[in-house]
Amino acid sequence: MKAVQFKQYGGPEVLELVDLPDPHPGPGQVRIAVRATGISATDSKVRRGDLSFGAQLPQTTGADVAGVVDELGEGVTDVALGDRVFGISDDQAGAAEFALLTFRAVIPPSLGFVDAAGIPVALETATRSLDQLHVTAGTTLFVNGASGGIGSTAVQLAVARGARVIGAASARNSGYLSLLGAEPVTYGEGMADRVRALSPDGVDAALDVAGSGVLPELIALAGDAKNVVTLADFAGAEQHGVHFSNGFVDGTGFHALATVGELIEAGKFWLPVDRTFPLAGIADAHRTSESGHVRGRLVLVVS
Repeated sequence: MKAVQFKQYGGPEVLELVDLPDPHPGPGQVRIAVRATGISATDSKVRRGDLSFGAQLPQTTGADVAGVVDELGEGVTDVALGDRVFGISDDQAGAAEFALLTFRAVIPPSLGFVDAAGIPVALETATRSLDQLHVTAGTTLFVNGASGGIGSTAVQLAVARGARVIGAASARNSGYLSLLGAEPVTYGEGMADRVRALSPDGVDAALDVAGSGVLPELIALAGDAKNVVTLADFAGAEQHGVHFSNGFVDGTGFHALATVGELIEAGKFWLPVDRTFPLAGIADAHRTSESGHVRGRLVLVVS
């Protein structure tokens, strides 16, 4: 099969399209013929060597996938051959013609493969973070970095739980955040004051998706470091006593794959795809991802 891998850590130029043996599912796994693969910030971090997750070179890439089930492993009963599914590629190997999935669900009827491929990682990460912050009906949540894939997902999931959401993004994304159900504020100096103008007593919880060194401000807004979770500032988390959310340590939010379809079909969840690329264009997709100017998700169209 055709697949993307890298033999050394570095920039997007290290990504290569190569021929690899076709994978076959073990117990509990399914194999899909991949139709689309999402690009996440984690992909770039692993490629650069910032995160390893136990990877050994040469290493494949890609976690978010959507496609058609064409082989079943022993004991699989939740999906059938020919089902359209989306989920998380085992072994970070989704940028390929075939992928193995343990965590998966049937794609909601209203979604195509491209839209479905943009959802799983962002959905898992946002769900895990909201669970850790105990976001429920009546919670006032502030999201720093609300317009990207994870931020957009967190906003909509929190709104669906009945929370009030204030989201920070660039001025050009204010209308987009309003569409998702958040009250928008802009980044930069005075951000905390702009949040307090909307919520004078501060917020119940704060989620940091963007990093940018704002954890002290978020702690002040949320009243205590225990009310703040960051996905992007490991050093700041250690310095300020904030929890750095990591699915490899904390447990996961994969359970949301099976339930998000209800929100999608009810028109309560939508994660836009900013751009698509062919599989051979994965280096350009990584460059675009690292630019930091993406609204929603980037997706590779595999076949």
